[in-house]
Amino acid sequence: MSLANHLHLTASVLEIEVLRYTPSGIPAINCRLEHASEMVEAGQLRQVKAVMKSVAFGAVAEQLARQDIGSSWNFKGFVATPRGAKHVVFHIQEFAQE
Repeated sequence: MSLANHLHLTASVLEIEVLRYTPSGIPAINCRLEHASEMVEAGQLRQVKAVMKSVAFGAVAEQLARQDIGSSWNFKGFVATPRGAKHVVFHIQEFAQE
């Protein structure tokens, strides 16, 4: 059986930290993304808002570092829980204009 962990999220850049480098020299950047939409749940229309801690590495991190706060994108990646944490982090693997 194959398990999937894929997240596609349309969101805007809420906060972005300074580009940093891992001990092995890979570019990395932390950011927070904000999503807002209307979804149907249990037959009812619902306003949905979410802020997600996110991280990107390599060329994606370098590209994300150049984006403006408030700019909206379609993000693709996966979620994982960092060691010792109680929350998930969205690992951005690619993003493009919405």
